[in-house]
Amino acid sequence: MNSLVISGVGLHSGVKTQVRVAATPPGTGLNFIRVDLPDQPKIPVCLDAVRQTILSTELGVGEARVRTVEHLLASLMGMGVKDAQIEVDGPELPLLDGSAKLWAQAIDNTADLIKQSDPFPAQVFLQEPVWIYQGEIFVAAIPSPTLCFTYGIDFDSAAIGNQWHSWTPKLESFQAAIAPARTFALLHQIKQLQESGLIKGGSLDNALVCDREKWLNPPLRFANEPVRHKLLDFLGDLSLLGNIPIAHYMAYKASHNLHIQLAKAIAEQLKDQ
Repeated sequence: MNSLVISGVGLHSGVKTQVRVAATPPGTGLNFIRVDLPDQPKIPVCLDAVRQTILSTELGVGEARVRTVEHLLASLMGMGVKDAQIEVDGPELPLLDGSAKLWAQAIDNTADLIKQSDPFPAQVFLQEPVWIYQGEIFVAAIPSPTLCFTYGIDFDSAAIGNQWHSWTPKLESFQAAIAPARTFALLHQIKQLQESGLIKGGSLDNALVCDREKWLNPPLRFANEPVRHKLLDFLGDLSLLGNIPIAHYMAYKASHNLHIQLAKAIAEQLKDQ
Protein backbone atom coordinates (compact mmCIF):
# COMPACT_ATOMS: atom_id res chain seq x y z
CA MET A 1 0.00 0.00 0.00
CA ASN A 2 1.51 3.32 -1.09
CA SER A 3 -0.93 5.69 0.61
CA LEU A 4 -2.71 5.62 3.95
CA VAL A 5 -6.39 6.52 3.86
CA ILE A 6 -8.72 5.90 6.83
CA SER A 7 -12.18 7.23 7.61
CA GLY A 8 -14.35 7.06 10.69
CA VAL A 9 -16.31 8.97 13.32
CA GLY A 10 -14.74 11.44 15.75
CA LEU A 11 -15.19 10.69 19.46
CA HIS A 12 -16.36 14.12 20.56
CA SER A 13 -17.86 15.65 17.41
CA GLY A 14 -19.58 12.51 16.11
CA VAL A 15 -18.60 13.77 12.63
CA LYS A 16 -17.29 11.31 10.04
CA THR A 17 -13.97 12.37 8.53
CA GLN A 18 -11.41 10.93 6.16
CA VAL A 19 -7.68 11.07 6.81
CA ARG A 20 -4.93 10.65 4.23
CA VAL A 21 -1.31 10.42 5.39
CA ALA A 22 1.29 11.08 2.69
CA ALA A 23 5.08 11.03 2.86
CA THR A 24 6.98 14.32 2.70
CA PRO A 25 10.73 15.00 2.32
CA PRO A 26 13.02 14.43 5.33
CA GLY A 27 13.15 17.40 7.67
CA THR A 28 9.66 18.71 6.88
CA GLY A 29 8.15 17.26 10.06
CA LEU A 30 4.49 16.42 10.60
CA ASN A 31 1.72 18.77 9.45
CA PHE A 32 -2.07 18.55 9.36
CA ILE A 33 -3.93 20.01 6.37
CA ARG A 34 -7.63 20.86 6.72
CA VAL A 35 -8.54 20.05 3.12
CA ASP A 36 -12.22 20.94 3.69
CA LEU A 37 -11.46 24.59 4.51
CA PRO A 38 -10.70 27.50 2.12
CA ASP A 39 -7.00 27.67 1.24
CA GLN A 40 -6.48 24.30 2.97
CA PRO A 41 -4.68 25.71 6.05
CA LYS A 42 -1.66 23.89 7.45
CA ILE A 43 -1.44 23.09 11.16
CA PRO A 44 2.07 22.09 12.28
CA VAL A 45 2.44 19.29 14.81
CA CYS A 46 4.17 21.20 17.61
CA LEU A 47 3.57 22.46 21.13
CA ASP A 48 2.89 26.02 19.96
CA ALA A 49 -0.13 24.74 18.02
CA VAL A 50 -1.93 23.29 21.06
CA ARG A 51 -5.30 25.01 21.48
CA GLN A 52 -7.13 22.94 24.10
CA THR A 53 -6.73 19.71 26.09
CA ILE A 54 -10.22 18.84 27.38
CA LEU A 55 -10.44 15.03 27.16
CA SER A 56 -8.31 15.11 24.00
CA THR A 57 -5.59 17.23 22.43
CA GLU A 58 -6.53 19.83 19.82
CA LEU A 59 -4.10 21.65 17.53
CA GLY A 60 -4.86 24.78 15.57
CA VAL A 61 -3.69 27.78 13.57
CA GLY A 62 -6.00 30.76 13.20
CA GLU A 63 -9.55 29.45 12.90
CA ALA A 64 -8.45 26.01 11.67
CA ARG A 65 -8.57 23.22 14.25
CA VAL A 66 -8.04 19.47 14.41
CA ARG A 67 -8.96 17.53 17.52
CA THR A 68 -8.16 14.15 19.11
CA VAL A 69 -4.80 13.91 17.39
CA GLU A 70 -3.03 11.90 20.10
CA HIS A 71 -3.65 8.34 18.84
CA LEU A 72 -2.38 9.01 15.32
CA LEU A 73 0.57 11.07 16.57
CA ALA A 74 1.55 8.31 19.01
CA SER A 75 1.39 5.82 16.14
CA LEU A 76 3.56 7.92 13.85
CA MET A 77 6.10 8.41 16.63
CA GLY A 78 5.97 4.78 17.77
CA MET A 79 6.37 3.50 14.20
CA GLY A 80 9.27 5.84 13.41
CA VAL A 81 7.57 8.26 10.99
CA LYS A 82 9.01 11.76 11.41
CA ASP A 83 7.85 13.44 8.19
CA ALA A 84 4.33 13.34 6.75
CA GLN A 85 1.40 15.44 5.58
CA ILE A 86 -1.86 14.49 7.30
CA GLU A 87 -4.89 15.60 5.29
CA VAL A 88 -8.22 15.60 7.11
CA ASP A 89 -11.61 16.80 5.83
CA GLY A 90 -13.11 17.75 9.17
CA PRO A 91 -12.46 19.02 12.72
CA GLU A 92 -11.58 15.74 14.42
CA LEU A 93 -9.65 12.57 13.63
CA PRO A 94 -11.56 9.27 13.61
CA LEU A 95 -11.59 7.30 16.85
CA LEU A 96 -11.71 3.99 14.92
CA ASP A 97 -11.83 1.15 17.49
CA GLY A 98 -10.70 3.45 20.33
CA SER A 99 -7.08 2.40 20.12
CA ALA A 100 -4.10 3.07 17.84
CA LYS A 101 -4.07 -0.48 16.47
CA LEU A 102 -5.57 0.37 13.07
CA TRP A 103 -3.39 3.48 12.70
CA ALA A 104 -0.24 1.48 13.45
CA GLN A 105 -1.20 -1.32 11.07
CA ALA A 106 -1.94 1.14 8.27
CA ILE A 107 1.37 2.95 8.83
CA ASP A 108 3.21 -0.38 8.81
CA ASN A 109 1.57 -1.30 5.49
CA THR A 110 2.19 2.04 3.76
CA ALA A 111 5.32 1.65 1.68
CA ASP A 112 5.81 5.36 0.91
CA LEU A 113 6.05 6.42 4.56
CA ILE A 114 9.68 6.49 5.70
CA LYS A 115 9.99 4.59 8.97
CA GLN A 116 13.15 4.87 11.03
CA SER A 117 14.49 1.55 12.28
CA ASP A 118 14.75 3.12 15.74
CA PRO A 119 11.72 5.36 16.39
CA PHE A 120 13.48 6.90 19.41
CA PRO A 121 17.11 7.56 18.41
CA ALA A 122 19.43 8.50 21.28
CA GLN A 123 20.04 12.03 20.02
CA VAL A 124 19.34 14.06 23.15
CA PHE A 125 19.38 13.03 26.82
CA LEU A 126 17.42 14.91 29.47
CA GLN A 127 19.92 16.56 31.85
CA GLU A 128 17.74 17.67 34.78
CA PRO A 129 14.56 16.17 36.25
CA VAL A 130 11.23 17.86 35.58
CA TRP A 131 8.25 17.42 37.96
CA ILE A 132 4.77 18.94 37.81
CA TYR A 133 2.35 18.27 40.67
CA GLN A 134 -1.35 18.87 41.31
CA GLY A 135 -1.82 17.34 44.76
CA GLU A 136 -1.21 13.60 44.37
CA ILE A 137 -1.42 13.88 40.58
CA PHE A 138 1.88 14.31 38.78
CA VAL A 139 3.87 14.06 35.58
CA ALA A 140 7.64 13.81 35.52
CA ALA A 141 10.70 13.22 33.41
CA ILE A 142 13.88 11.93 35.03
CA PRO A 143 17.33 11.61 33.44
CA SER A 144 17.96 8.01 32.41
CA PRO A 145 20.32 6.15 30.08
CA THR A 146 17.31 4.32 28.59
CA LEU A 147 13.99 5.62 27.30
CA CYS A 148 11.12 4.36 29.46
CA PHE A 149 7.50 5.34 30.11
CA THR A 150 5.61 4.55 33.33
CA TYR A 151 1.96 5.39 33.98
CA GLY A 152 -0.38 4.88 36.92
CA ILE A 153 -4.15 5.30 37.31
CA ASP A 154 -6.59 4.82 40.21
CA PHE A 155 -10.36 4.67 39.67
CA ASP A 156 -13.25 4.07 42.05
CA SER A 157 -14.34 1.01 40.09
CA ALA A 158 -13.54 -2.59 40.86
CA ALA A 159 -13.16 -3.16 37.12
CA ILE A 160 -10.23 -0.73 36.93
CA GLY A 161 -8.90 0.08 40.40
CA ASN A 162 -5.20 0.90 40.71
CA GLN A 163 -3.09 0.01 37.67
CA TRP A 164 0.49 0.68 36.59
CA HIS A 165 2.37 -0.08 33.43
CA SER A 166 5.95 0.51 32.30
CA TRP A 167 7.03 0.35 28.67
CA THR A 168 10.58 0.33 27.34
CA PRO A 169 10.54 0.74 23.54
CA LYS A 170 13.81 -1.17 23.07
CA LEU A 171 12.25 -4.23 24.75
CA GLU A 172 8.70 -4.19 23.33
CA SER A 173 7.35 -2.73 20.11
CA PHE A 174 4.75 0.03 20.17
CA GLN A 175 2.57 -2.00 17.83
CA ALA A 176 2.43 -4.99 20.20
CA ALA A 177 2.49 -3.40 23.65
CA ILE A 178 0.70 -0.04 23.42
CA ALA A 179 -1.19 0.48 20.15
CA PRO A 180 -4.01 -2.07 20.80
CA ALA A 181 -5.09 -0.47 24.11
CA ARG A 182 -8.54 1.14 23.77
CA THR A 183 -10.00 4.24 25.36
CA PHE A 184 -12.36 3.68 28.28
CA ALA A 185 -15.19 5.38 30.14
CA LEU A 186 -17.14 5.05 33.39
CA LEU A 187 -20.84 4.49 32.83
CA HIS A 188 -21.98 7.03 35.43
CA GLN A 189 -19.97 9.81 33.72
CA ILE A 190 -21.28 9.30 30.18
CA LYS A 191 -24.53 11.26 30.52
CA GLN A 192 -22.74 14.28 32.00
CA LEU A 193 -20.14 14.23 29.20
CA GLN A 194 -22.85 14.00 26.54
CA GLU A 195 -24.76 16.90 28.13
CA SER A 196 -21.52 18.91 27.92
CA GLY A 197 -21.40 18.33 24.17
CA LEU A 198 -18.66 15.71 24.36
CA ILE A 199 -18.30 12.04 23.25
CA LYS A 200 -21.05 12.34 20.61
CA GLY A 201 -19.33 9.61 18.62
CA GLY A 202 -18.64 7.25 21.52
CA SER A 203 -20.11 3.74 21.56
CA LEU A 204 -19.48 0.24 22.87
CA ASP A 205 -17.72 -0.42 19.55
CA ASN A 206 -15.01 2.21 20.09
CA ALA A 207 -14.59 2.42 23.86
CA LEU A 208 -14.43 0.12 26.86
CA VAL A 209 -17.21 1.00 29.31
CA CYS A 210 -17.50 -0.15 32.92
CA ASP A 211 -19.80 0.43 35.86
CA ARG A 212 -18.44 0.31 39.40
CA GLU A 213 -18.07 -3.47 39.32
CA LYS A 214 -17.55 -4.82 35.81
CA TRP A 215 -16.87 -4.15 32.14
CA LEU A 216 -19.99 -3.91 29.98
CA ASN A 217 -18.21 -4.97 26.78
CA PRO A 218 -15.42 -7.45 27.57
CA PRO A 219 -13.02 -9.06 26.84
CA LEU A 220 -10.04 -6.78 27.41
CA ARG A 221 -6.99 -6.99 25.14
CA PHE A 222 -4.68 -6.67 28.17
CA ALA A 223 -5.41 -7.21 31.86
CA ASN A 224 -4.36 -3.57 32.37
CA GLU A 225 -5.68 -2.17 29.09
CA PRO A 226 -6.92 1.13 30.62
CA VAL A 227 -3.52 2.22 31.92
CA ARG A 228 -1.84 1.17 28.68
CA HIS A 229 -4.27 3.45 26.86
CA LYS A 230 -3.32 6.34 29.12
CA LEU A 231 0.31 5.64 28.26
CA LEU A 232 -0.69 5.76 24.58
CA ASP A 233 -2.20 9.22 25.09
CA PHE A 234 0.93 10.29 27.01
CA LEU A 235 3.16 9.26 24.11
CA GLY A 236 0.94 11.09 21.62
CA ASP A 237 1.13 14.31 23.61
CA LEU A 238 4.89 14.04 24.19
CA SER A 239 5.38 13.52 20.45
CA LEU A 240 4.63 17.24 20.04
CA LEU A 241 8.25 17.74 21.17
CA GLY A 242 9.31 16.39 17.77
CA ASN A 243 12.11 14.19 19.05
CA ILE A 244 11.47 12.85 22.54
CA PRO A 245 14.70 13.11 24.58
CA ILE A 246 15.96 9.99 26.32
CA ALA A 247 14.57 9.94 29.88
CA HIS A 248 12.23 8.04 32.16
CA TYR A 249 8.78 9.60 31.74
CA MET A 250 6.23 9.06 34.51
CA ALA A 251 2.64 10.06 35.13
CA TYR A 252 0.03 9.32 37.76
CA LYS A 253 -3.69 10.10 37.31
CA ALA A 254 -2.68 12.76 34.81
CA SER A 255 -4.51 14.49 31.96
CA HIS A 256 -3.77 15.79 28.48
CA ASN A 257 -3.27 19.20 30.08
CA LEU A 258 -0.53 17.92 32.39
CA HIS A 259 1.07 15.91 29.58
CA ILE A 260 1.36 19.13 27.55
CA GLN A 261 2.68 21.08 30.56
CA LEU A 262 5.43 18.50 30.97
CA ALA A 263 6.30 18.61 27.27
CA LYS A 264 6.54 22.42 27.40
CA ALA A 265 8.77 22.30 30.49
CA ILE A 266 11.06 19.82 28.75
CA ALA A 267 11.18 22.02 25.65
CA GLU A 268 12.29 24.94 27.83
CA GLN A 269 15.07 22.85 29.37
CA LEU A 270 16.27 21.70 25.96
CA LYS A 271 16.67 25.32 24.84
CA ASP A 272 19.50 25.67 27.34
CA GLN A 273 21.36 22.50 26.28
